[in-house]
Order: sequence, then structure tokens, then C-alpha cells
Amino acid sequence: MEMFQLVDAEGNPAGSATRADCHGNPRLAHLVVHLHVFDPRGRLYLQRRARNTDTFPGRWDTSVGGHVRAGESTGAALLREAREELDVDASAARFLFQYRYGGDFETEVAHVSALEWDGEVRPDPGEIEEGRFFALDEVRGMVGTGVLTPMFEHELPLLVAHLESRP
Repeated sequence: MEMFQLVDAEGNPAGSATRADCHGNPRLAHLVVHLHVFDPRGRLYLQRRARNTDTFPGRWDTSVGGHVRAGESTGAALLREAREELDVDASAARFLFQYRYGGDFETEVAHVSALEWDGEVRPDPGEIEEGRFFALDEVRGMVGTGVLTPMFEHELPLLVAHLESRP
């Protein structure tokens, strides 16, 4: 049984809970990692979630996203998820920011990183229906159309603001 790392209001470890307990109970804030993969031309890789996933099937989402297992560091989770989902080595990823996102269904604390990658991307067909690189303007044009996950739509302006504030 997969156990997720819970966190308190300050982001400190606060025990663990199952996926079933976390999904459906917004009081159980749990850690997730997000990795934005950019190609050398500055295009952002998005994945279309598999149709059989339990949340937002068929919608475009963050390059890599996954839950942090109980007792696992966010760094280890990022490396694991990048390898599992896209077969990408995320050891050169840089941490950007974190934020809390929640609603009636769940509460997640996302640790967001970015990686420039010029190698092959091999999405896991069990989790990802398809994936490709998009220009940021293309992605912005998708906002509000119902094709992106709500969390990604929330995260996108935070990502863009962070990228634009860098020297």
C-alpha cells in the first residue's frame, strides 16, 4: 500500500497516510514534486494524463508530477518520478519554489523544479497518453479551455513569473 508524506501548515513532516485517505480529505496535506522539463529552445514539455488515471484523465499537465512517499525526501522523489514517467535523469534540476494547493478533494504542497533537457523523452504509456514540447505562448493559450489540469493552470503563472524574474 502506497503511503504519502503528510505535512503540517509550515511544511514539516506530519506522518503519513494512504492515497485513498489523502484523495478525498483536504485536511491531509501531502507532498508532491513537479518538474518542468524545457528543451534547449525554451519549449516546455507537457504530458497528457492517461485516460485510466483517477484524477483529470486526458488533460495536459506538468512534465513530471508525483507524490512523495512517506519518509522520502523531495529530491529523491523528483529523481524517481522523472525516471518513472519520462525516463529522464533529473539530477541537474534546479529547485524553483513551493506552494500549497487545495480544494474540496485534497491539499497538496508542491515542490517545483525545472530542468533543461536535450536528450530523448520516453513517456511511460501506463501513466501518460502522450507528451510533447510546447512554446510557452501555446501553453498560455490553453489556459481556461478545459484541456489543462486545474493545478497546472494555477502553477503556470507562478512558473512564468519565476522564469521572468531570473537574470
